[in-house]
Amino acid sequence: MKCELRNARCENGARATAFTLMEVMIACGIFFMAVFAILALVSNTLRNAQRLRRVEVDAGIVCAQLFRTNRLAEGIESGDLTDFGYPDYTWQTEAHEHELFTNGLWQVEIVLRKHGVHEPIDSRSIWIYSPDSSRRPR
Repeated sequence: MKCELRNARCENGARATAFTLMEVMIACGIFFMAVFAILALVSNTLRNAQRLRRVEVDAGIVCAQLFRTNRLAEGIESGDLTDFGYPDYTWQTEAHEHELFTNGLWQVEIVLRKHGVHEPIDSRSIWIYSPDSSRRPR
């Protein structure tokens, strides 16, 4: 099947056909638009997935630890969140038994800080019942 380019006919009489440069350029343009649209979609999906993985640390972790034991001592305690996978965070609690109520209610002030940040990340005031309270109802 040998073709002559001058008159664009083959030996068997069939006309030789090919894509023009304009058709190839339009096809390439459509292809690259589709590729870039898919790339943008994948990029947005990965960014959203990364945002979902980021966990904001708050004082609720310390609250859960306090509620787990229900045993409090009056005064100030502090520690860090290394056991929970947040070694850069420290907490401080100040617990005191409420003076008006003698039923074992304690008020606990919780402050959560991050190393290198002057302002507290989170602070919370909670009430906890402690069965080992020093005061008993009369």
